[in-house]
Amino acid sequence: MKAGAATACVRLAAPDDFDGWRNAARALAAAGVSPDDVMWQVEGASGDLFAQPPTPLPDASADTSADIRVSRRFIDLARSVVLHRDPERFALAYRALVRLTGEPRLLDDAADPLVRRLEIMAKEVRRDIHKMRAFVRFREVADDAGERFVAWFEPEHHIVRANAAFFVNRFAGMRWSILTPECSLHWDGAALQEGPGATRADAPDGDPVEAVWKTYYASIFNPARLKTGAMLKEMPRKYWKNMPETALIGELIAGARQREERMIETVVPRKDGTIEAAWTALRDEAAHCTRCPLCQAATQTVFGEGPLDAAMMLVGEQPGDQEDLAGRPFVGPAGQVLDDALAQAGVDRARLYVTNAVKHFKFTPRGKRRIHAKPDSGEISACRWWLEQESRLVRPKLTVALGATAARALTGRTVTIGRERGRPIALPDGGEGWITVHPSYLLRIPDAGKVAEETARFIEDLKAAQAHAERLSVA
Repeated sequence: MKAGAATACVRLAAPDDFDGWRNAARALAAAGVSPDDVMWQVEGASGDLFAQPPTPLPDASADTSADIRVSRRFIDLARSVVLHRDPERFALAYRALVRLTGEPRLLDDAADPLVRRLEIMAKEVRRDIHKMRAFVRFREVADDAGERFVAWFEPEHHIVRANAAFFVNRFAGMRWSILTPECSLHWDGAALQEGPGATRADAPDGDPVEAVWKTYYASIFNPARLKTGAMLKEMPRKYWKNMPETALIGELIAGARQREERMIETVVPRKDGTIEAAWTALRDEAAHCTRCPLCQAATQTVFGEGPLDAAMMLVGEQPGDQEDLAGRPFVGPAGQVLDDALAQAGVDRARLYVTNAVKHFKFTPRGKRRIHAKPDSGEISACRWWLEQESRLVRPKLTVALGATAARALTGRTVTIGRERGRPIALPDGGEGWITVHPSYLLRIPDAGKVAEETARFIEDLKAAQAHAERLSVA
């Protein structure tokens, strides 16, 4: 088949059939078929008055000179574009492929109308994928096999199958179904199955877990940081009907000003159990965290621990080898140094809330050993959400950053410990912070005299922080 021949009709198996599109596009482009001479259809699609039977694809296998090679960048772009709901998506992606054979740097031209349109489509698809991950809410039901969790979601684009692996990895240990108008996914703990589309009526309305989730959501709501416009941009109203916590939004927004004034005037009573329930829900959710790749190699999430009315919170860098195995913060060698220093400073660890900026152990394998590796800025940022929620629930008078990583997580900027150490600093959430070294720093000093000197200084930092926290408590 040559350019200018009769229109070729390509029939794809599904609306998101990227592999089918790629195979057909490669064969057509290698045979020199013009984009204007190709009609793209989806098997079983309704409403096409001009549907044609599929045309056999040209065989370009014998012509190696016509082999089509494109960059990984284009493959990733086309993969996203094919998931878009625009009926021209296949034709637009094929037109770009044909142009790339003569314009290899086409994608670098951000002003090109075709490139710009494809990039916008890909961005909309990525946003829809994110929305599904963020706004799917499972509700518990019972079937013949026992406990199952069911969710309803209405995607804007054909992203359900592309998102399947995310939900399988995140919720591998439970049986679940995600129902959407186009198709449904069902996971039994071992295998993923696809089913036909469903309706909202096929999904359950609620379950007892929602009461705890609503308690948590109401507990972390900060009226002083309310930005309604930004909230609606990130969480459009169309998703509200599927999310239990959004039933509270109207009331929370309406009372935001009054709540902000009460927060300033008084301390909310904390003995009714709601904070404990909210913290438990947060810890259980963090146990399944996949916000960054560190979750893949670590044994488990290591969450914070301590009284939820603690006046002082200690924040370290990340779990170490022993913490990763035990599931508790500061139980290894650095934890022993910290415990000894706290004891000498007259600070009772049992009255502190202790956590880390990063909740998973980052390491480099070396034989049978796992060698600590410093978290990067992306990993710190990905985990900051958990730290912020812990702080909102505990509401410490003073938060002590142990080391530069913790200081960066708390302040949102790179901090020089020597310049900021040993004095109160303002934190972005309105609280007060205090910066000192991480106890592991003392373990790395080779000179014994220097160790004694720096240990004494660390103890003095802890004493000063405790005294300042006590002053804030009575202020």
